[in-house]
Amino acid sequence: MNTRLFVISAGMVLVLAVNALPITQSDSSKTAATEAFNRFKQLAGKWQGRSTKGWQETVVFHTIAGESVVVEDSLDAHPNERMMTMFHLDGDRLMLTHYCVAKNQPRLVATVFADGGKTVTFTFLDGANIPTRDRGHMDKAVIRFIDDNHMTSQWTWYQGGKESWMEEISLERLPAEGQ
Repeated sequence: MNTRLFVISAGMVLVLAVNALPITQSDSSKTAATEAFNRFKQLAGKWQGRSTKGWQETVVFHTIAGESVVVEDSLDAHPNERMMTMFHLDGDRLMLTHYCVAKNQPRLVATVFADGGKTVTFTFLDGANIPTRDRGHMDKAVIRFIDDNHMTSQWTWYQGGKESWMEEISLERLPAEGQ
């Protein structure tokens, strides 16, 4: 009886001690965020985008701020409009801020890294000019790196308590000028 009580007590002390340790992000998710960000940096250049909604656009990727931010500059997706999306690391998290034609700036955080890091899912965190969650905004983005010259981005819209799929954009890298 005393041995059994000792084993149970020791087990409880061990569980309490383990639970008292600080919780930190695993090295694998830190690595996944960094590796995905490095993939975004490799997108530098001009791309041709084709939407499932029927329009085409030119997209230019480049880095700024000491290569700590990747800028996606979207031209021609909407008549006389330009949108930008900024990707950056925030500590151990991969983030994006989308500067939208809807006149708001949702911030999304990478929550899933799949297919060996070739698919990154970003979900809504917060945003500027979004006074309530129900105000229309881009809510989710799934980026798929197919190869060095092809990728897709799938965007989801959220408004009035409902999520709806917006579109998928297939992007193909254009040859560098002079080639």
